[in-house]
Amino acid sequence: MAVRITAVESLVTTAASFDGVYSGLKVLITGHTGFKGSWLAYWLSELGADVAGYALAPPTEPSVFEALRLAERITHTEADVRDLDALSATLATFQPEIVFHLAAQPLVRYSYCEPRLTYETNVMGCVNLFEAVRTTPSVAVVVNVTSDKCYENREVERPYREDDALGGYDPYSSSKGCAELVTSAYARSFFDADARVRLASARAGNVIGGGDWAPDRIIPDCVRALVAGTPVLVRSPNAMRPWQHVLEPLSGYLRLASCMYRGGHAFDGAWNFGPTAETGLPVAQVTTAFLDAWGAGEWCRAGEPVDTEPHEATLLTLDSGKAAARIGWASTWGVTEAVRRTAEWYRAFYAAGTDEQRAAAAEASTRGDIAAFTDAAHAAAAEWAQ
Repeated sequence: MAVRITAVESLVTTAASFDGVYSGLKVLITGHTGFKGSWLAYWLSELGADVAGYALAPPTEPSVFEALRLAERITHTEADVRDLDALSATLATFQPEIVFHLAAQPLVRYSYCEPRLTYETNVMGCVNLFEAVRTTPSVAVVVNVTSDKCYENREVERPYREDDALGGYDPYSSSKGCAELVTSAYARSFFDADARVRLASARAGNVIGGGDWAPDRIIPDCVRALVAGTPVLVRSPNAMRPWQHVLEPLSGYLRLASCMYRGGHAFDGAWNFGPTAETGLPVAQVTTAFLDAWGAGEWCRAGEPVDTEPHEATLLTLDSGKAAARIGWASTWGVTEAVRRTAEWYRAFYAAGTDEQRAAAAEASTRGDIAAFTDAAHAAAAEWAQ
């Protein structure tokens, strides 16, 4: 296995990233116990931010939240975004300056089983956050993280831009389209150019990285099969997906919020943070690449498609030209590097014996990935890493 770069060896100190904006800043993350939320919480703590999180209990076992021992690094509140009183009380107590809203029911297939829960969480949870923000005078910036699936997906080859129509075939995708409409309405009604709060939405798609154990995602499916010594079952091997490491969109969210914090309402609105075009690969190819990086395993198709299977999009890509032109953000790692580092993260975790050793491995891998990613972005002249 390749030797990881450590934080000490990094050419760019983490705290210097994003112009040092986050050092000492009070930042609240909703959904911090999930996959992306945990990575974001860890990165912000490395940037020197005072971080608080509001979320349900970790959704999986194992979980990256527990593996990274985040409850020891940040202020952790376990509660539901559907509970306006609890959410408002958390903001009133912590008085954050920046809020990243990631709390969501994030699974397409599960949304068919629990449509009401999906809408309550993804739409009314968004409304509740904005209501809580309205009564919290410290908040200057809110970034609402939605999804690339908020678009009315006609499965065309042209990447979607921020001004394309919103929609959604399934309850999850539809709920994210609704969340975007809620964001726009609050921006116009309450958080306009004269208001203290600057509001933006951020859209990204299929992310991979160490510590994701969610169901119905191909990399976690690979890991579970490899650990169990069984073949990986792939439902849709020919489906095209734009793959990116979790640090890619997170760097976009952090860059966007830092620009909003310093630049005011000029950066309000919707933003895409998608990978480059060449990262769009079929599921079968990414599965094979992951097994090669792991050094073992095989996959097979999970039976023939049947009419009773819930609909899932087979093609969806984003145009991130606005982010490149306006805030100097661009994708850093290609899909090969993203897959390799993801496999290494899981291998280090499962190679450790005790829970304490696994936690140490998870933290070392996560810190190493952040350091290496920052260095790669610096080498590519990304503005946030200079």
